[in-house]
Amino acid sequence: MAVGSQIEWTEATWNPTTGCTKISPGCKNCYAERLSKRLKSMGVKKYRNNFEFTEQPNDLTLPYSWKKSKRIFVNSMSDLFHEESRMEYIASCFHVMLDVERHQYQVLTKRSEKMKQFSDLFENFFGDIIPPHIWMGVSVENENYKYRIDDLRDTKCHTRFLSIEPLIGSVGKLNLQKIDWVIIGGESGYNYREVKKEWILEIIKQCKKQNVAVFFKQWGGIRPKSGGRIINGRIYDEYPKISSFDNILKEIAYDEKEFAKFCKSKLKEKSALLNI
Repeated sequence: MAVGSQIEWTEATWNPTTGCTKISPGCKNCYAERLSKRLKSMGVKKYRNNFEFTEQPNDLTLPYSWKKSKRIFVNSMSDLFHEESRMEYIASCFHVMLDVERHQYQVLTKRSEKMKQFSDLFENFFGDIIPPHIWMGVSVENENYKYRIDDLRDTKCHTRFLSIEPLIGSVGKLNLQKIDWVIIGGESGYNYREVKKEWILEIIKQCKKQNVAVFFKQWGGIRPKSGGRIINGRIYDEYPKISSFDNILKEIAYDEKEFAKFCKSKLKEKSALLNI
């Protein structure tokens, strides 16, 4: 939990799960892994499993306690769509996000395929797509992982964003159709990989050309704020424009176990079709 987060593009963090597994080059110097080790050594019970993926049901209801509307980064210390994350538990997290609609939730993942799959199940179960106040996003660290953007584009939701951080290589040409927001940032930490100015500028230029809000978080360095946030004499701190909405899903009572059962049934059907 964090109120008044040090992450520039959010206002609070909510970690209904902790821990993760490295799956691509952007994970190499993971800040969450370093922080988890420190918190465990300090005796913080939540991090008793260090960086192993762990559900944290005691923190599920945290958004209810924040009475003022906040922009919340969901799972700054984990990935909600991790391979070990159960559909039933993901549904529990979304239940909270649907119910506490005064907040905006920023759900970020590197497991874009599972996120897309979940959104399909969500739409099939509820008869509607993920509402605008729940922002769905993917991390892209270089050109090799742009396929995650295609998965995000196919995700059944209203609000989509990219976190191009840590930026460790050129991303090349970007198709930003259906993307509402792009975050850019260099890596931080003692083993940080230096970001190049031209990589940043090529992204900003494409965002401007395609009318997508852009947020330049940091140059990076030993510490996150080492290089500051200014590029070519200015700071980019735009946010997506989110239209007002009527959250019809808020009033729907549902059982997460029933949703999980539904998911398993649908996934089994899909698997059977693929094996025909």
